[in-house]
Amino acid sequence: KMERSFDKLDAAGFLEIWQHFDADDNGYIEGKELDDFFLHMMKRLGPQLSAGTIVQRLKQRFMSAYDVTADGKLQIQELANMILPEDENFLLVFRREAPLDNSVDFMKIWRKYDADCSGYISAQELRAFLKDLFQQQKREVASDKLVEYTDTMMKIFDKNKDGRLDLNDLARILALEENFLLQFQMDACSKEDRKRDFEKIFDHYDVSKTGALEGAEVDGFVKDMMGLVRPNITGPDLDKLRAVLLRHCDVNKDGKIQKNELALCLGVKIKH
Repeated sequence: KMERSFDKLDAAGFLEIWQHFDADDNGYIEGKELDDFFLHMMKRLGPQLSAGTIVQRLKQRFMSAYDVTADGKLQIQELANMILPEDENFLLVFRREAPLDNSVDFMKIWRKYDADCSGYISAQELRAFLKDLFQQQKREVASDKLVEYTDTMMKIFDKNKDGRLDLNDLARILALEENFLLQFQMDACSKEDRKRDFEKIFDHYDVSKTGALEGAEVDGFVKDMMGLVRPNITGPDLDKLRAVLLRHCDVNKDGKIQKNELALCLGVKIKH
């Protein structure tokens, strides 16, 4: 079978090819890019397969089987599913295993793996993260494989190519797109609406349900709040803003933000 010729491909090789064809880095390839892509794949993986008609036939077969969104584009996820062996297909591990509901969970992860609080995650810290992730899935991964995975993930997600991941890079890996605060237009509604929205907001970030935002809950709130005005927030920014927020809101100085403190901060009247 022709598809067998893909067996030689590993994640790093796959990525190299993908990035070459997804030149505008939008996560999918379409149209002429697709033809070029399949032709290249065939050439790379088996010289005898490079005849034009075979490429078209293979493309047809692939597209009908795998173009899940039926939009004539090929998403990186769809393609990875198609041609990478299961153990190399770790790009999808995150999306499948750990969809994140909110930025509080995300910030917990960030704080845990940015062990030196540099505001960045180094290759070494990323490796620790991947190792934990595979352990959660009860999968044994050899250490040289882990190094290779780490390198590949750095290549994919380190957009500014400085050899480390920042807050936004990690958000991309973990597919965190949800900024909860975007659902609320705080200024566009009556007092009652604001109060109701406020309750929802507080509950959303108070994951531990203690009646106060603390630790990663404050981080998550600050990240989303800043995301409204400045989409690409860095780790150091976050720490500064966290300090400002606590100084401003944490009236009783216990390092947490109680519900009434946040209400005061946001200018919402709530009954005690």
